[in-house]
Amino acid sequence: MGTAALPKKRIAILGSTGSIGRQTLDVIKSNPELFEVEILTAQNNCDVLISQALEFTPNVVVIGNPQCYSKVSGALGSLPIKVFSGEDSITQVMEMDSIDLVLSALVGYAGLRPTLKAIEYGKDIALANKETLVIAGDLVTRKALEMNVRILPVDSEHSAIFQCLVGEKPESVEKIYLTASGGPFRGKSREHLLSVTREAALNHPNWKMGNKITVDSASLMNKGLEVIEARWLFDLKPEQIDVIIHPQSIIHSIVQFIDGSMKAQMGLPDMRMPILYALGFPGRLVSDLPRFSFLDYPQLTFEKPDKELFRNLALAYKALETGGNMPCVLNAANEVAVQAFLNEKLKFLEMTDVIEHCLQTVSFISRPSYDDYVATHKYSIEKADEFIVNKQKHRGKN
Repeated sequence: MGTAALPKKRIAILGSTGSIGRQTLDVIKSNPELFEVEILTAQNNCDVLISQALEFTPNVVVIGNPQCYSKVSGALGSLPIKVFSGEDSITQVMEMDSIDLVLSALVGYAGLRPTLKAIEYGKDIALANKETLVIAGDLVTRKALEMNVRILPVDSEHSAIFQCLVGEKPESVEKIYLTASGGPFRGKSREHLLSVTREAALNHPNWKMGNKITVDSASLMNKGLEVIEARWLFDLKPEQIDVIIHPQSIIHSIVQFIDGSMKAQMGLPDMRMPILYALGFPGRLVSDLPRFSFLDYPQLTFEKPDKELFRNLALAYKALETGGNMPCVLNAANEVAVQAFLNEKLKFLEMTDVIEHCLQTVSFISRPSYDDYVATHKYSIEKADEFIVNKQKHRGKN
């Protein structure tokens, strides 16, 4: 479809100051005739939010931290931009009729409530916040079906699957393969992982991402979360979702069909590509992004993931297979564990211990309501914090 055939879309970006949010604004800046910024939100990064608002002059800006409100409103006071503050405001502005598409790039649990509100008001979702489907996939997908809302994946792997499935019947899918780079610790021994540093975990070989997702990639939890996300996006059983290590990050994922044939989506590791596809869907837009050359990659290699060493991936599969509120527990415990690792309160492999403890101790709910998910998230955080404190005390005694 040519660009002239596409109506201009007004985009709300939840989490505009993060990696995905900034790259989304790059895509919009390159396509001003197709997209305009309607809403920008951020939690704490008021300086970047102000800079973005000055450049794109959205209708609304929301700063989640109320302490930043006066600075943001003062800087934008001369412009026709409405400024709000507080996390409730991020959810409330999703009701605005002027939004055509919501790009959810918030980190972690924070994305659930505003995304659900956007779906409730019939907004299509470009989803970069995988945790929304990890926490409450059943609830979110049922609501989207009820409101005839499209959930367009922005994660490179899920965008790849989505693209491979265009024109295919759901029942023709035998299984999918989500590819993973393996992160900075691919092929390392357990002894090596016992002493890895924060800086080493943040040194991803292929992708430039935020701290949380980069640590998740290093521990393979990110791939575990993506397995759960794929279950809900594509209505698959756990056994239909496989993970394969592909260090070059050129093949972004693969679909295998019932006749034995396979489709793969390929390209250079650049998040602007899946963002562009989600924003332009159902069209495919012209871009000047760098092109892949086979001559630059004479070998594309694949390996089986080591679930015994990187146990987070195995725990994610277990949570998915158990169902109910267990993926919510997994996500909450992981959020706490990653932050503790980034704050140097936990060692790298100890993050898995926190997650496993919470999965074993938080009560199982087979058919959770929204309130159950909220309570599960809160209680899982408490159990994770408690476990970390006890581990630190034990370490101090030794």
